[in-house]
Amino acid sequence: MNFIFVSPHFPKTYWNFCDRLHRNGVNVLGIGDAPFEEIPSELRHCLTEYYRVGDLGNYDEMVRAVGYFTFHYGKIDWLESNNEYWLEMDAQLRTDFNITTGAQNDFIARIKFKSRMKEGYRAAGVPVARHHMVSTLDAARDFIREVGYPVIVKPDNGCGAEATYKLRDETDLRAFYAEPPSVPYIMEEYISGTIVSFDGVADSHCVPLFYTSNVFPTPLLDIVSRQGDLAYWTQKKVPAKLKDVGFRTIKAFGAKSRFFHCEFFQLDADKPGLGKKGDYVALEVNMRPAGGYTPDMINYANSVDCYQIWADMVCYDEVRNLDLNGPKYFCVYASRRDCHTYRHSHEAILARYGTRMKMCDVLPPALRLDMGDRMYTVNLRTEAERDAFIRFVQERA
Repeated sequence: MNFIFVSPHFPKTYWNFCDRLHRNGVNVLGIGDAPFEEIPSELRHCLTEYYRVGDLGNYDEMVRAVGYFTFHYGKIDWLESNNEYWLEMDAQLRTDFNITTGAQNDFIARIKFKSRMKEGYRAAGVPVARHHMVSTLDAARDFIREVGYPVIVKPDNGCGAEATYKLRDETDLRAFYAEPPSVPYIMEEYISGTIVSFDGVADSHCVPLFYTSNVFPTPLLDIVSRQGDLAYWTQKKVPAKLKDVGFRTIKAFGAKSRFFHCEFFQLDADKPGLGKKGDYVALEVNMRPAGGYTPDMINYANSVDCYQIWADMVCYDEVRNLDLNGPKYFCVYASRRDCHTYRHSHEAILARYGTRMKMCDVLPPALRLDMGDRMYTVNLRTEAERDAFIRFVQERA
């Protein structure tokens, strides 16, 4: 099997995807924009060959790279980046080179545009927020008269909380329309609740081979707009109601043979037309691993190897020789920003939590907007320990 992995060096733990494919006997071919000598040694050892391009976003360069590998190794069986930024390009390359595994252009359109995502969620029987495609100020006012303030405006095709705004009143609305966006925007009614994700790997029949869940207590929009500190965690157990909603979502979207990260609001109060307190309302789908180092958190929380699970899906369409029933923990992420002063020093955090620390790192610039400048990740057994860790790391001086 010839597998092209796009951008295997970023995020830095993604070399694990290539390593597990290599262990399964796959011929792994990498395309990246970093010099070969600068990519991790672990990655170099599991690639058959690496093709460097000047710009991963230059489609002509990417076509030449895939063409080079096709000429030297024969037909390409798989091409994937597992990265939100490259999903559309991945699909176009598959289409142009007749690579029939993985998402094609029609699937990507359903998962990249927030307005289109709602169709999939409705098909799954999951309620969605009312929305309006941004056009005129008068049309926005008509929509707001229906749903009330605040409303959320964000790019119809966008990732994370970047360029997303909460409009709280007429003043905010006028300010937004004073400089209309140059790309299509969607306006949605505001949903009050906790963001909860359903994550895992689906087989070729759109059935999860493995699944877990993450909780994001503070919306990324608030963290980005206020230079806040991100904290979230991988759950010890997926609630039965979330499992049901998640399985229906994966099936309705036709998400086959890939990682998934589906986001929901869990309502913190009854919301007429959407559900009761505790119910799940659709937010977004992301048919790739959750951002940053979340795959590693999934591993630590569930005592699994999700990189191997994914590689087994690619090679066998099933999980082989892996125990999915190991010990469960809360794997908790807490970040800090260099612009703030904190009560407890880096040394104090390590002194208290060092034996339970799974990751401790300075984030690369590309991840800092949402995820902070420095992060700490630990495994903990109880909710009380989880909450105490977040307070200790993020308490301001």
